Amino acid sequence: MKILLAIDGSPYSKKMLAYLCAHDELINAGRNTFTALTVLPAIPPRYREEGVKVFDPVRKYLEQSSIFPKERLEVGHPGDIIASIAEDEKYDLIIMGTHGHGALGRLVMGSVSTQVLANCSVPVMLIR
Repeated sequence: MKILLAIDGSPYSKKMLAYLCAHDELINAGRNTFTALTVLPAIPPRYREEGVKVFDPVRKYLEQSSIFPKERLEVGHPGDIIASIAEDEKYDLIIMGTHGHGALGRLVMGSVSTQVLANCSVPVMLIR
């Protein structure tokens, strides 16, 4: 299975990683491949350094469960980029953490996970 891990360095991403590592059926070493994707919403002056801040702890955490994901950094609107990559590159599953905003929070602030769900036919596992 080809699995896309949408990460942003938040505590919600950390919960998602903990869930992944606690479930051998998702890890399935040797049979599943993982790509850790972070999307920066705008190009900060040192965007590569910002990406490293997200990937370093993720890499260290996943290596403890023998998961060695490809790392990918993109710039743009996170919901659109995640959905587009998952569709275009034929991922079987997207796993992402969610902030768990209620309906009012989504209405006011929007939600990356809501946008991914609305714009993508790839199954999405949301970890809260």
